[in-house]
Amino acid sequence: MASWRTALVTSDETSIRIRGYDITELMERATFADTVFLLHQGRLPNRHERRLLNAILVSVADHGSGAPSCATARLAASGNRQSLSAAVAAGLLAIGDEHGGAGSLCMEMIGEGLATASQRGLSIPEAAALMLDEARANGRRLPGLGHRVHSTDPRVAVLFRMAAETGMKCDGIEFIRALEAAAAAKIKPLPINVDGALAAVLFDLGFPPAAGKLIFIVGRVAGLTAEVAEEYEREKPMRIRIPVEYDGEPARPFVAQD
Repeated sequence: MASWRTALVTSDETSIRIRGYDITELMERATFADTVFLLHQGRLPNRHERRLLNAILVSVADHGSGAPSCATARLAASGNRQSLSAAVAAGLLAIGDEHGGAGSLCMEMIGEGLATASQRGLSIPEAAALMLDEARANGRRLPGLGHRVHSTDPRVAVLFRMAAETGMKCDGIEFIRALEAAAAAKIKPLPINVDGALAAVLFDLGFPPAAGKLIFIVGRVAGLTAEVAEEYEREKPMRIRIPVEYDGEPARPFVAQD
């Protein structure tokens, strides 16, 4: 059997190295955000990149027990008191394109929009308006816009301000802002949500599209572990009872069929 290949981590009897850096040195001198960046990008971030990635991880850590991933973790913890990991994993499995994972789709969309602008000689606002028109014509919803709770997602302005302050604001942020403006002009106000914001910032930081979902997962695990721990500590087993309204067939006798 051929050996597995990895460029991430190696270890022997006396050492562990992440991307070539000794883990003991990272433990003393690096932050968790540094390590996440190192693992995914292959290098240590500068102070501006560190600050932005740290802000992203904080921004997605939790959104309340009613968020799909948190609610799923709580439900699993309510019925399973034997496995903390199973409850946290259940929460992670609730993350998808509709919840938490839209960042990946948004990064792909930003890349496509900017490529269109370059290839057709369009400005970024023109390319964003074109993308919006094409999406409307095909009945397709664009990721990164609108929020089911917030009329204005409070996390977005902070991430974009920090990007500007650190000099990291670039085409990704400009494109998602242009898309927001196009939607407001052609449809209705659809404010950028945190998926759109983190996608734009990660795009400008040079991350690949998959990071839009993966970095969300890294941050959300912190919240899920706390949600599960609180469910175990404060609530009785099987305390979650979801109201269900039956609208199927009424009671009827069984008649054997020939």
